[in-house]
Formats: sequence, C-alpha cells, structure tokens
Amino acid sequence: MLQEIRLAIAARVLEVSRTKGVTGPGEASVEYRLVRNAKAAAVRSGRLSAEDVCDAHPELLRAARNIGRPTEDRCPVCDGAVTVEVTYVFGAKLPAGGTCPGTATELKRLLRREEPVQAYTVEVCTACKFHHLLRRFPGDAAATPASRRSRSGS
Repeated sequence: MLQEIRLAIAARVLEVSRTKGVTGPGEASVEYRLVRNAKAAAVRSGRLSAEDVCDAHPELLRAARNIGRPTEDRCPVCDGAVTVEVTYVFGAKLPAGGTCPGTATELKRLLRREEPVQAYTVEVCTACKFHHLLRRFPGDAAATPASRRSRSGS
C-alpha cells in the first residue's frame, strides 16, 4: 500500500523552489511535503498503520534528540510533539554514512566545499518515531576555488 501511495505522489509535480544563499545559480531544492501529507492522510484514514511510518532508525532518533532543530510543526501522526529537522550531507571525502552538521555554520561550510555534495533534511518526531524526507538540495557546486578566493578577499 505504501508503495502505491509513493507511486501516485511521484506522478504529481513536486514543489521545486530556489534556495537563496544555499545553492548556486540555477540549482534547485526539492520539497517532499506532498508525500509527507499523503502519508499522514493515509494513517488518519486507516490505509496505513502508524507502525508503517513510525519506524525511525535509532541513529536518526539520537541525532534528532541531540542536534535536531525544532520546527513549529506538530507531528502529523501522533500530534503529540513538535517535530525536529536533521540534515545529513553526503559527498566526496565525507564519511560513507554522510555527516550530520550540528550548527548552521557547519552546514554552510559543508555546502561550500569544492567537492560536490548533496544535503537531505529529514523531519523526525522523537515521541512516536515518525520520520520523513522533507527536502533535498545540492551544495554550492557553482562556486569555484577562484570565486571563493575573490569572495573572501584574498
């Protein structure tokens, strides 16, 4: 059933927005809120059980508790807690499992690396273990080492 929902949502147009200050010119961030909302509606209607969507990995829950950034959104499944966002960055010369920056400064530093990177922000409810990919966005691949030097004034 979950696969059918994913396929139906994938057929729809996902909201694509420019992320100012994070991505380079012409690069886009992909938002996955339509899929999230469809999952929550499927749980509320009984087509999916909460156990189908509330199965966050223990490492994701640990990251959410320790370095997650609280949102203003309540969990769409249990409605009992405010969700947090955890961002993972993957790319060349980073650990195989990616890295999870703890601060906005560290995230910006990772996104501005010379090597191409891809970042994923996951929404997590630490109360019921709901988790969902919220957005995917590229690093600043358009910034070359020369443009970095000119921006830093050296």
